[in-house]
Amino acid sequence: MLSSANARYKPLFAEGDENSGIVKGVSRFGDLTVDAGGATKVVSFPREEHIFVVLEGEGSIEYAGTKHPARKHDFFYLPPGVAFGVHGGAAVRVRDIVMGFKIPAGIERVIPPQLPRANTDDVPKQVVGKHPPSTLYRLLMGDTKSTRDKIAAGHVMKSLLMMEFAAGGTNFPYHHEREEEIYLLLEGAGDMVAGSGVNGIEGRYPARPGDAYFYRVNATVGFYNANSAGAKPARILAVRPTFPFGIKQEGEPTPL
Repeated sequence: MLSSANARYKPLFAEGDENSGIVKGVSRFGDLTVDAGGATKVVSFPREEHIFVVLEGEGSIEYAGTKHPARKHDFFYLPPGVAFGVHGGAAVRVRDIVMGFKIPAGIERVIPPQLPRANTDDVPKQVVGKHPPSTLYRLLMGDTKSTRDKIAAGHVMKSLLMMEFAAGGTNFPYHHEREEEIYLLLEGAGDMVAGSGVNGIEGRYPARPGDAYFYRVNATVGFYNANSAGAKPARILAVRPTFPFGIKQEGEPTPL
């Protein structure tokens, strides 16, 4: 996809992942590093939308033939059909999380003249819904109908957010009936929740920075931050796409 002589893409889920069969709406989710002065290939996907989140360094995003600065904690929306690529900085490398989502037929593809972009640090922290105040959210990006997120642009992509867990905090495990989800632990340590254990109690798995979890439709998802002496806040980058092909009900034909 984006890899070149001086750009390395490490797949975590979907394309390039040996377990990609369980992933349906996500076309790719991985870690991209571009060396200083380097660049990826320029690519275009007519039936996929993409999100880039800059984790480290600085560089630029090429969008429809024009370069735009990319610095730490920036995030970008790339619509279906646009030509894009990533360039490292003149003296430093840039490291991004790359997310792609499959677009069903029938969705109108519109390429905004300006690259939709923002920075995580400019998005306020808040309590969301029925989640406890021990977890604060930055609502980075939502779908085209969103009125609460910093950027409203996604078609299949429903929500991109950053969660910060206080020591001992949790977001209370939950599930989404029509959405897949990915959690990437950036900082801290604790227990990731992924479904139920053999005894019916929620399955909890020790997690450390860099761990990523993919959750199928209707799976239990959540996180408990460490509560030991000296425990620090934990940060998780999460993305939630709508299952793009519908969920077949009994007696209904399979959507094309």
